[in-house]
Amino acid sequence: MNRRLMIVDDDDAIRETLAHHLNRSRYEVTTVPSAEAALSRIGELDPAVILTDVRMPGMNGIELVARLRELVPDVNVVVMTAFEDMETAIGAMRAGAHDYLVKPLDLDRLELTLERALRDRVMRQRLGRITEDAAGRYALQTLVGRTPAMIEIYKRIGALATSPTSVLIRGETGTGKEVIARAIHFNSQASAEPFVAINCTAVPEPLLESELFGHVRGAFTGAVGDRRGRFELAGRGTIFLDEIGDVSPAFQAKLLRVLQDREFHPVGGERARRSEARVIAATHAPIEERIRQGQFREDLYFRLRVVEIVVPPLRERKDDIPILVEHLIARIGSELHRAVHLTPAALQKLVTYRWPGNVRELENALVRAAVLSPSGILAADDIALEGPTDRLTDRPAEGDRLIDAVRRHVLQVLEQTGGNKRAAARVLAISRPRLDRLLARFEDPSQRSHDGIDL
Repeated sequence: MNRRLMIVDDDDAIRETLAHHLNRSRYEVTTVPSAEAALSRIGELDPAVILTDVRMPGMNGIELVARLRELVPDVNVVVMTAFEDMETAIGAMRAGAHDYLVKPLDLDRLELTLERALRDRVMRQRLGRITEDAAGRYALQTLVGRTPAMIEIYKRIGALATSPTSVLIRGETGTGKEVIARAIHFNSQASAEPFVAINCTAVPEPLLESELFGHVRGAFTGAVGDRRGRFELAGRGTIFLDEIGDVSPAFQAKLLRVLQDREFHPVGGERARRSEARVIAATHAPIEERIRQGQFREDLYFRLRVVEIVVPPLRERKDDIPILVEHLIARIGSELHRAVHLTPAALQKLVTYRWPGNVRELENALVRAAVLSPSGILAADDIALEGPTDRLTDRPAEGDRLIDAVRRHVLQVLEQTGGNKRAAARVLAISRPRLDRLLARFEDPSQRSHDGIDL
């Protein structure tokens, strides 16, 4: 571990005293008399920690901290000063100092401070490597698609980068809600902080409170020690609550308190703990309907839905399927350590399938085919699907009238768009008033007897 330490102080006696003491504590100490000298030798010496005075001729210590943040952000700087005042302390920490000590220095406290600065640097470097890898896997490029709906999602992720506001992600199972949550986190200012995910339906209801908020020893049978919950583990990062629409009203009330007060109590604990984590929730459930039925709290819904992202099902963005397939095939081939290719007929089969399981089902189908294929070339017959392809269109029965075929097609498009008439009208290439007239005609038995229809 790098234990190189630079001491910056214009007082010769202080530099010599500190160097003598800290050399005995296994530091490799270099001393310089000014901020300018420190900056000129920073590249040569590569210190892990810098200990600097505040008041020096020329550039002062706080100005030095600010310059070091720009030049070597990986170095922790500890500021020492003979002047214990709020303005100096705030200025030092705002400039980016790791800690602040007041002269005359307590040498034991100085050593503890320097050791913390070293450990913090090592942990930050390790976390940085982990975060860099995770950020690569969950960067915006990992979200694949060029349809207008996906472009809007990318824009929203970018807008959330500088704001820690709560987010509600809605979409069918398998659409990639957690991938979007991770993209929000790893493209935000909190990317170096933890991302903690939990599927709320995967934990039994009696244990969910303990899982999220933690518990203290003796809180219940089996609680043999204190345990930190997911909110505490998330720190200042992100906690992702998947399937939030399926939790009980009793638990919703407890979650609402956390969002309102930013505090929570471990199970059996008396002291409140603070939560600084951003909350991202996701659900496939029809929340508005559950609110009407009294199964979901409206106030919690609005707390979670400060920003909402709606993920379209794969059947509504078929133009993205070839791009998704290319992305997934490349990743699968890398994991299997061999080339995987898709024939045009196989790709056509994938494009014409309705994908009720969305992107997750597509990925599973490709993985299954690639694993079982001896050659790595996937033909149409190698792709095993749950149901028939081209499930978006049904063959008309013999003797079908034109109005029956149109009615069936219009209702299928409405189903694809989740009942959104404006979107359905765009897909059908007709005006919204004309769509309303068609729907009214479908519902009127007296009109259904006519073959003629005005499109």
